[in-house]
Amino acid sequence: MRLLFGLVLVAGLGLAGFAVYMAKNYIGAYENALAEERQRVVEQIKTQDIYVTTRAIAFGEPILPEDVMLAPWAASILPDEYFDESTPLIVDGEEPRLALRPIEKHEAVMPLKVSEPGGDAGLTSRLSRGERAFAIKVDVATGVSGFLRPGDRVDIYWTGRIQSRDPDMMNGDVTKLIQTGVRLVAIDQSAVTEGPEAAIARTVTVAATPQQVAALAQAQSTGRLSLSLIANKDDSVAEVIEVDQRSLLGIERRQQKVESVAQVCTIRTNRGGERIEVPIPCS
Repeated sequence: MRLLFGLVLVAGLGLAGFAVYMAKNYIGAYENALAEERQRVVEQIKTQDIYVTTRAIAFGEPILPEDVMLAPWAASILPDEYFDESTPLIVDGEEPRLALRPIEKHEAVMPLKVSEPGGDAGLTSRLSRGERAFAIKVDVATGVSGFLRPGDRVDIYWTGRIQSRDPDMMNGDVTKLIQTGVRLVAIDQSAVTEGPEAAIARTVTVAATPQQVAALAQAQSTGRLSLSLIANKDDSVAEVIEVDQRSLLGIERRQQKVESVAQVCTIRTNRGGERIEVPIPCS
């Protein structure tokens, strides 16, 4: 009985080993066939390594090295223009390119979608964090005769009429410096410096904080704004400036004269039905 059990056990182990051997050969043959098929597909579809994005990039964002990678792209559907190892997208030492339109993740980066190194993507790329764009109406007089350019800094003056009965306040036509060192980001509809020639603008766009925007909007609706161009290397800060007609012409305010009234002290005395007042020195 024991001999029969041992023979059955040996036969079972042999059959199990044979089954494992056959399964291994079958899986190996399948993997080899799959690898050969993949190789044939790769040989049939030629690819080219080009730069694609690793994340979604919004308009005006700088494109940094971690935002792109080289990835295989089917040669038959390559874009007309692209960036690869021979024409790199990012070069050490150069300013980053900016996205000229939204680029989705894993999308091919093409020259028409990005600016030149250190280029400009429009008005939004010129605004820093917390800044807003605000347009100011100007003419040949208030706009420095057309010599303003994007990137210049200006002082902004407000001219209007103040009516007050307070003698300590300015009254009449007043000119006041309301903002200093404000940066211009666009002239009319252009944010690019086109040359040294003067051009009369109808509007200029400045970069300002929300608080400055509110002040400029109020000033523009109640009076006239004039711009004063600041020199490139001038880092001085203008002081508070207010000029009205009196200070402009050097006219001093009349001071009201207060007449002093001499104090008189008297003693009243009744003599019969008569009242007599006798003046005496006041103590």
